[in-house]
Parts: sequence; C-alpha cells; structure tokens
Amino acid sequence: MVYADRGYDHNSHRRRVRAKGIRPYIARRGTPHGSGLGMYRWMVEQTIALLHWMRRLRIRWEIRDDIHEAFLTLGCAIICYRRLKGSFS
Repeated sequence: MVYADRGYDHNSHRRRVRAKGIRPYIARRGTPHGSGLGMYRWMVEQTIALLHWMRRLRIRWEIRDDIHEAFLTLGCAIICYRRLKGSFS
C-alpha cells in the first residue's frame, strides 16, 4: 500500500503504482479532510522526529554510507525498544 496526500492526486501516479502491483491510497483534491490518511503520515513524521533527537543522525558527519546506515539502524532499534518497553509496562 502507498499512502499519499493531495499533491499526488493524478491518474498517472495511480496507474504507475498499480502497474507495480501496489494499491494506492491517495487523497483526492476537493474532498473534505477526515479520510484517516493523516494517521499513518503522523506515525512516519514522529519516527523521523525521534531519529533527529539522536545527534549523529541529525547532521551526517560520516563520509561512508555504511557507517551512517549502521547508526540509522541502531537508532531505529532504540526507538522500537522504547516503544515496546512502554507498551508492556
């Protein structure tokens, strides 16, 4: 599934996504808000904001991609651990 806002409301975008076998959820222009699509976007934006709390990920200091990816993976693991820890207590 692909979730997108009204900026991607065009039939060509929908066709391209369907051609890859993915179901598009793209908000239509001119329709009232409240479709529920913003709920998923909020989760992604919150996760990116949590990653920016980690100084090494806010500003990329590493030249090598693999080192940056390792810190990114570690940051995501820390976020998942904290969420799971909070949900079980």
